[in-house]
Amino acid sequence: MNITVNGEDRRVGPGTTLAELVEQVAGSGRGTAAAVDGTVVPRGGWPAERLRDGVVVELVTAVQGG
Repeated sequence: MNITVNGEDRRVGPGTTLAELVEQVAGSGRGTAAAVDGTVVPRGGWPAERLRDGVVVELVTAVQGG
């Protein structure tokens, strides 16, 4: 499947969940927020959110610093 993640094209396997994608892109997902096609998906919903061909995913990770 072809999806867009943070503005870049990416291929993922059929049935990939948002949780799996976040792990691939951001590691633990700690401090990460995710939206699929403009709708924020709460962290608890990531394992059930199966990605579809053509979806747009935005991942934002908080960075601590001074």
